[in-house]
Amino acid sequence: MTIDLTDSERLAELDLDQLKQLVGLVEYDTKSDPFPVTGWDAVVWAVGNATQSAHFYMTAFGMDLVAYSGPETGNRDHHAYVLESGAVRFVLKGGVDPDSFILDHHRIHGDGITDIALEVPHVDVCIDHARAEGATILEEPHDLTDEHGTVRIAAIAAYGDTRHTLVDRSKYDGPYLPGYVERRSSLVRPDDAPKRIFQALDHVVGNVEIGHMDEWVDFYNRIMGFTNMAEFVGDDIATEYSALMSKVVASGNHRVKFPLNEPAVGKRKSQIDEYLEFYRGPGAQHLALATNNILDTVDRLRAAGIEFLDTPDSYYTDPELRARIGEVRVPIEELQRRGILVDRDEDGYLLQIFTKPIGDRPTVFFELIERHGSLGFGKGNFQALFEAIEREQAKRGNF
Repeated sequence: MTIDLTDSERLAELDLDQLKQLVGLVEYDTKSDPFPVTGWDAVVWAVGNATQSAHFYMTAFGMDLVAYSGPETGNRDHHAYVLESGAVRFVLKGGVDPDSFILDHHRIHGDGITDIALEVPHVDVCIDHARAEGATILEEPHDLTDEHGTVRIAAIAAYGDTRHTLVDRSKYDGPYLPGYVERRSSLVRPDDAPKRIFQALDHVVGNVEIGHMDEWVDFYNRIMGFTNMAEFVGDDIATEYSALMSKVVASGNHRVKFPLNEPAVGKRKSQIDEYLEFYRGPGAQHLALATNNILDTVDRLRAAGIEFLDTPDSYYTDPELRARIGEVRVPIEELQRRGILVDRDEDGYLLQIFTKPIGDRPTVFFELIERHGSLGFGKGNFQALFEAIEREQAKRGNF
């Protein structure tokens, strides 16, 4: 069994050893997979102001502008900025025409993810299987062509208004897709700025209504051939006041991972309830960005004005935590100074931290994660994390 790099990983000059550490990549035989997924293609956003959002992600998150579509390129409907950091690609879309579907999406949901696009080797094979299993086909397979070659795409519906566009760009060498032109920013970075501050996308978490988590787990199992990777229920994922249920599905090579959450009955409104209320339905809650130096990443993001959830000092002085995590690559005091959480499982350990919501609504946020062998999601940190989220909910009056 072999693991091939995706196009974006090659362009980011990542290698397999790096990816095994960054995102927990594993070997996988695709021969019997009815819906083979190579990896992530793009995370597509609907935002209120794509021009300003692109500037935000370039200046605060260190992403690079690589392509653009808009009125100047013949696209009268919206602006679209394509940003990259390592193997991560964001496409930020903001409506120009008042009747744009992007504006309709934004009026309902606020800034959020419309499309989690996946790279696949055979679009038609995937769509044939998805159709046979009852998936909703939003776009039939078709080609997009320009002077850089041909991309074959199709799309299926996922939870809420989220979709998965399936992309085969093996015969294309343009900056993103036909209809986009190469574009660079005039932004000048400080001399000491690294090439990038995060390298890969580890996982994307989806929130769905109570009672629907297993329905979507079955969707990814049956339609897309994903396997169940983890399950968190009951005391695993509850505080004194609120609770949720979570299951994780993953592509065979673990490059694409989708934790799926639903609220559970608690004394007060959970973070999932709050998300569903303000997003007006199911959607992508947070994205985990993989970095090989979480301390430097957090320092640079915080210096750029990004706010993180606070972790109480008692978390770091807990003797049970100290005993459980053992030795990690940096002193606990350095993690404490930055509010970084640490967890260990049978395979290794991970470091992680969560931002506050990055938009006006208390919906979408980011996780930064640095893996050292662990294939998990920080189970030992759930209570500390959820209590931190509850403190923020209380400040917003939503708890």
